[in-house]
Amino acid sequence: MRAVFLFAAFFAVAFVQPGFAQSEKFNHVQWKLTLPQTSAPPGSTVLGRLDATVDPEWHMYSFTTPPGPIPTSVEVKDSPAVEKFTIFQPPPTRKFDANFTSDTETYEGAQTFYARIELKKDLATGPVTLTFVPRYQTCSGTSCIPPRTRTVTANLNIAPAAPEVAVNIPAGYLEVKDGDPQAPAITSAAVVPVSKALAADTGLGGFLMLAFGFGCAAVFTPCVFPMIPITMSYFVGQNTGAKPGGLRQAITFCLGIMVLFSGLGLLVTALVGPAGVVQLGSNVWVNGFIAVVFFVFGLSLLGAFEITIPSGILTKLNNASGQGGVLGTLLMGLTFALASFACVGPFMGTLLAASVGAEKTRPVLGMVAFSGGLAMPFFLLALFPNVLRKLPRSGEWMARIKVVMGFGVLAAMLKYAHNVDDVMQWGILTRERFLSAWIVLFAVAGFYLLGFVRLPGISRDHELGAPRLLIGLTMVAFGLSLVPGMYCQRLGEIETYLPPPDACPIGSPVGGDTNQLAWMENDLDGAFVRAKAENKRVLVDFTGDSCTNCKWMKANLFPRPEISSVMKNMVLVELYTDRTDEAAKKFQKLEEDQFQTVAIPFYVLYDSSRNVLATFADRTADSAQYLTFLNPASTAKTAATTPLDGSPFHTLDGAALSTAAWKGKVVVLNYWATWCVPCRQEIPEFNRIHEEMSAKGVEVVGISMDEEGASVVKPFLEKTPMRYTIGLGTGSLDNLPVTIVFDRAGKPVQRFDGLAKPEEIRAAVAKAQTTG
Repeated sequence: MRAVFLFAAFFAVAFVQPGFAQSEKFNHVQWKLTLPQTSAPPGSTVLGRLDATVDPEWHMYSFTTPPGPIPTSVEVKDSPAVEKFTIFQPPPTRKFDANFTSDTETYEGAQTFYARIELKKDLATGPVTLTFVPRYQTCSGTSCIPPRTRTVTANLNIAPAAPEVAVNIPAGYLEVKDGDPQAPAITSAAVVPVSKALAADTGLGGFLMLAFGFGCAAVFTPCVFPMIPITMSYFVGQNTGAKPGGLRQAITFCLGIMVLFSGLGLLVTALVGPAGVVQLGSNVWVNGFIAVVFFVFGLSLLGAFEITIPSGILTKLNNASGQGGVLGTLLMGLTFALASFACVGPFMGTLLAASVGAEKTRPVLGMVAFSGGLAMPFFLLALFPNVLRKLPRSGEWMARIKVVMGFGVLAAMLKYAHNVDDVMQWGILTRERFLSAWIVLFAVAGFYLLGFVRLPGISRDHELGAPRLLIGLTMVAFGLSLVPGMYCQRLGEIETYLPPPDACPIGSPVGGDTNQLAWMENDLDGAFVRAKAENKRVLVDFTGDSCTNCKWMKANLFPRPEISSVMKNMVLVELYTDRTDEAAKKFQKLEEDQFQTVAIPFYVLYDSSRNVLATFADRTADSAQYLTFLNPASTAKTAATTPLDGSPFHTLDGAALSTAAWKGKVVVLNYWATWCVPCRQEIPEFNRIHEEMSAKGVEVVGISMDEEGASVVKPFLEKTPMRYTIGLGTGSLDNLPVTIVFDRAGKPVQRFDGLAKPEEIRAAVAKAQTTG
């Protein structure tokens, strides 16, 4: 054990240069911003010139380099005079790079980039400062530098009488992308993980199953079900009267449905699914828009008005479909999908809301699965047309489904409205008001089915059957079961979707155990001051107002006696990352910089000296799993693995990487990254050392320093096998690769910065085997 602690101590103090300060020593690009004109009127367009000088023997990647290396990007910062900007880059050198198995685009020497800058129209007369922040990665033949940022400024005088100067971009320059100083559009190719929204946390497989189930359920809505026999009579056996012909037309008809809904998924992807969108599920405008849409759909389903596609569009499509053939059948599928939009809209809205914060393919795949479920009956009925005669006829029962759906959609609307209220900190939709609305909505829906509320779908003389009786009683009972939640009683899994209580007495099921846990809010420094004074560990909860999984953990896991008994002996602090204030931006950046994620919930266990002992991502219902993370005995062992800025190594699955197996061995520790060219060149030699020397007590360990963590390392390993131990590091190094050889006692023998020669590494290993 002593060797392990010596190993970690040497790591933290002697070898690694921790922190995030950018040493000028490792900056290999000099940037300068100049404006050819000194004055300009408000609302005009001016030209900015960005000169970059790359050091000899180094190169910088272009704005548009293919995936692999990290591309250059530019952000306008602290420049309120800029309305938007566009970057233009000179043609880069494009060539195949065997290390990335693809082409890369690079720049060397002196390069000039141009920015077309549009000024705001309401600028006051006087001087303004324009601030540009380039972010770039550089590499040489032997090492790569992680992305750096530099700030460059230029002054401009705003004068209404100043002449407008034409902005001319030299021939051959390539437009990159429009930029916005409030929301930079020119970004790194790295995709930042985002928080899971609604059903997105079930994983892609679960999400697609849910989408398919929604499509099947939409079949039984009053806009769809009555159209089944009418539609089937159109194409079953059409022309030939034979089953194969009907089957072909049914497949074509189903493709028409899938084309429309998949197109909607593509539209959502184009609008809200680009890389770099973070915390979209918590966005006030997104949640507000969804709430309004659900409110309109709910009123429509209750009969307040009818949502229909313009009749002119449907008439043209219907006439076109009447021509028959493949095209006619395809158009008929489109017509059917548009005509059923009023009833399937709520299902689609829920799915799209669940997918906009996830990976960019999810909206498209979700709509394909949804439309597949919606089209499935037509395909099956084409195979077995005799089943048509056994289908129940549409009638009042379809109208009942529509009305009950209306109540359900209004209940879902309140969830999105609460997200807006929570993020904006208005305090309007409190727990009591939210539950009151839900109680009324579900109870009234039940009373409607029981015949006490007069709405379309139930005649006065219609007999109350057993199914309607049971469903109505269930909905009334569910509504009444929410009443205790207004008086600080826990409601189980439903707590995930409810606003938290404002004030509950100690000992109450909602407030009890959770309220006894003294959480500090957004005061990280204060938490460490208290931890020092009380000699306690600090548990940091990166959380959010609109984070469903965060609320589930606090409502269902933390109150458990075995969990709360451990947490009571810690200093607890919540850091909210989804709000609109500066504190939220700071905490989100802290989480991203130190742990390469912005996903919430995310938990970090520190000692009182700010050393990270363990981390835990996502929600869990497994008390033993979370106790392993909290248990002081376990975290004491984890502390021995601390290598960088107090942060532990992790496995690709997020667990702490133990060094117990390294004890008594010669360790070859290599810091690398997927975007680092010389790092890739070293992999074959480390594989050979592992294969030849692992049986002789030599442990080869590769620690990835990729900012994106496992999301980029796992795909890389599928294409480039690394047969030795692979882990994830945190913090930063000024250059990569870095290789350190330790002897059996955990003492460093030799360090290699940059690309190391195989014979030098083997000589250091041989030396380590004879010492310690």
